[in-house]
Amino acid sequence: MEYKDYYQTLGVSKTASEDEIKKAYRKLVRKYHPDVSKEPDAQKKTQELNEAYGVLGDAEKRAAYDDLGRGRQFRAGQEFRPPPDWGRGFGGAGAGGQPGPGGFGDADSSDFFADLFANLGGRRRQQYTPQRGDDSHAAITIDLADAYQGATRNISLMVADRDAQDRIVTRERTLSVNIPKGVTAGQQLRLSGQGQRGEAGPGDLYLEIQFRPDPRYRVDGRDVFETVPVAPWELALGADIEVATPSGKVTVTVPAGSQTGRKLRLRGRGIPGKEAGDLYLLLEVALPPANTDKARELYRTMAREMAFNPRAGG
Repeated sequence: MEYKDYYQTLGVSKTASEDEIKKAYRKLVRKYHPDVSKEPDAQKKTQELNEAYGVLGDAEKRAAYDDLGRGRQFRAGQEFRPPPDWGRGFGGAGAGGQPGPGGFGDADSSDFFADLFANLGGRRRQQYTPQRGDDSHAAITIDLADAYQGATRNISLMVADRDAQDRIVTRERTLSVNIPKGVTAGQQLRLSGQGQRGEAGPGDLYLEIQFRPDPRYRVDGRDVFETVPVAPWELALGADIEVATPSGKVTVTVPAGSQTGRKLRLRGRGIPGKEAGDLYLLLEVALPPANTDKARELYRTMAREMAFNPRAGG
């Protein structure tokens, strides 16, 4: 049976505190979450992270694991009946009803857990106290517009459970989640009682908000930056233009003589909140295509009569 170094999986030392282990887990599970990661093994990596945190994130399980790491041997092939709340702490979520990461590893992983938690079962027989289920942590990806208006989204969790033969299995559970208006990237939503099951009651589920990438927007806290294409004459002569923003269409004035990169600030039009953010419109010139004879002639006329050199004085 191959020993699994969960400390190495989470990138922490064997003396890491509970808080350090939790921070390392959250950072890595965000990095490899299948909704956002481009890594080919993101699903498998997330399962390994969930497995490692399910042990190191629980003081009693971690103690049993550390005993194994110090060389304590277990009998191969021994009968194993997991303790009542074994399996807590393994789960993940995805947005839009897509299954999230979770579950257990390969057959070797099952042998490893059987021996490890047979030792934990011996500890509990000496002094057993019913435990509350572990908290679960996952990420949920939403559109920026959801932060402006609020929304309801479905997520799928892969959770540990027991079948009719008392074997540990994973089951998919779907939850409907209310996304409150004004949420920001990195904020965590707490769903009470939706974590892993335990004899003393279930833990909680914490969902970390992530925004779905959108080339139109960049978000900094509650401030939103939006790139707005404008025609050359709108920059040169000034114009009132209509812009689609995350909160709806607005009409803004482009001052005459503007250049690409000019920033128009709309106060309070960022992500809502007690102190709402601002929306910044970044003007970017969009040139008409020279795809007709008339369009090409207009460009030639401009070149002759305007005598404009954009590199002069550079």
